[in-house]
Amino acid sequence: MKTAFITGATSGIGKEFAAKFAAQGYRLILTGRRADRLRQLQEQYGPECRAIVTDLSDESQCKKLLRDVADERIDVFINNAGFGAAGSFLETSLDKEISMVKVNDIAMHILFKGILRKMYRQGNGSILNVASSAGLFPAGPYMATYYASKAYVTSLTRAVARELKDRGSRVYVACLCPGPVNTEFNDVADVTFALKGISAEQCVAECLDGMKKKKTVIIPTGQMKLALFFQRFAPQDLLIRMVGRQQKKKIQR
Repeated sequence: MKTAFITGATSGIGKEFAAKFAAQGYRLILTGRRADRLRQLQEQYGPECRAIVTDLSDESQCKKLLRDVADERIDVFINNAGFGAAGSFLETSLDKEISMVKVNDIAMHILFKGILRKMYRQGNGSILNVASSAGLFPAGPYMATYYASKAYVTSLTRAVARELKDRGSRVYVACLCPGPVNTEFNDVADVTFALKGISAEQCVAECLDGMKKKKTVIIPTGQMKLALFFQRFAPQDLLIRMVGRQQKKKIQR
């Protein structure tokens, strides 16, 4: 039986990935901060589902999580945990932003590196780092730290994917870069999407299709693919102003 390891599994995209892999017969290892939700998922998926309560904003817990799964064979790793925050950089909470960077980047990096080394020794495996379309834009005024944090994810993933290809490795890595997805993200980030979001189910279904095709950067929906294609031809200053206006709309709503 193959095993899928998913962080941020208690809601949204992570929870949907758990459902999809369980339906395909995978054994699950799920992590999140909320013990009550993890218990519910463990009851739903049965005794073979392993649930590990972890706060990924704590670097020591990230490293402990790697030790906890050291003896597991992991076939798919969904590096999903993350959150956002909106507002003027002058006014947003420093503590929340530092926590965001710790989860979105430092935890992502630690787990990515640890599981990648495990899979490289195994000789195969698949890793998906969940980023955002935000990580493909030059900057995001009024969600400045979030955009920067997701740019880190996309840049790191693309670089490592190239290194693995140069080695002829059978380990596959990719990043998921969706636009708005209807999850609890809005409540945590204190925003309302200015554009209509897609469901977590649609996002994950399109992502799994992209993974089957071994794409390095996976962008759900044709509309978002077009938007990101045409942004390449816009002057960066104009593009950053346009992105800033969209973020302001989220906050105002």
